[in-house]
Amino acid sequence: MVMLVVAFVSFSLFNFVGDPINNMVGEETSDEERSELRETLGLNDPIHIQFSRFVVNASKGEFGISYQLRRPVSELISERLPATIELVIISALIALISGTLLGVYTGINRKSFLSDIILAVSLLGVSLPTFVIGILFIYLFSVILGILPSFGRGDVIDLGYWSTGFLTVSGLKAIILPSVTLSLFQMTYIIRLVRAEMMEILQTDYIKFARARGIKEKSIHYKHALKNGLIPVITIAGINIGTLIAFSIITETVFQWPGMGFLFIQAVQFVDIPIMSAYLVFIAFVFVMINFIVDILYYFIDPRIRVKAEAVSGQ
Repeated sequence: MVMLVVAFVSFSLFNFVGDPINNMVGEETSDEERSELRETLGLNDPIHIQFSRFVVNASKGEFGISYQLRRPVSELISERLPATIELVIISALIALISGTLLGVYTGINRKSFLSDIILAVSLLGVSLPTFVIGILFIYLFSVILGILPSFGRGDVIDLGYWSTGFLTVSGLKAIILPSVTLSLFQMTYIIRLVRAEMMEILQTDYIKFARARGIKEKSIHYKHALKNGLIPVITIAGINIGTLIAFSIITETVFQWPGMGFLFIQAVQFVDIPIMSAYLVFIAFVFVMINFIVDILYYFIDPRIRVKAEAVSGQ
């Protein structure tokens, strides 16, 4: 139902962004040729018929033909999807690992000078827009130092249904700047979330009881407190993946990364309705699936949910 609503809203909105025929033909094209092209693309049909056709084809994995590139949209997405997935995976790992480690440190050593420095620097990930951070990274590491590429994906290896840059040196270098840029905002959020959870848990009664029993501080911090503090991080980490895919548009544009976000920006410029509709439906599908997976993981990770479920089933 959610997917159907998203598909309808996105498809309806895109019918008011302009006439795609104007971007597909030249000024010398006659009105008869324009009308024939509109009829061929089915743009003269009522909106509900166009939407029904879109839903039926989308259920088969067919999103129509790109108005501008004249190629199947599913084919274009399959070509750009590996680049976006690789960028999101690296960004999510950087944000999750770095954010958790720094959050634990600042939560345990909240009065130290280094913790204050970490929190102050982490504000850059929130206060500065992504495109500004990306431009600064390009200026520093590409223009001044000249150690990392400023655009593109580098050399990629085609594995059949998947093309990857992880197997080449230039591909690994090319992904560093965009992945770090994309991860900064999420990393800052995770740092502060983990820090707040650790500070709250360290004040609970069972932690005080563990200290009274003489358990070592490291065991208290990393075995008892951290285990319970990471439960809300799972939700954030899951949502982050969908957010990273959705907001990779800006990062891919700044670094000319050949992913789905960059494809979407090009589609907006040329009013390519099939690509725009397919992209938004795909993003909605990713969010729905991630939330579903996170709910399942909660059952296995949080024992309180299992106890409640067993109590309800026992009644």
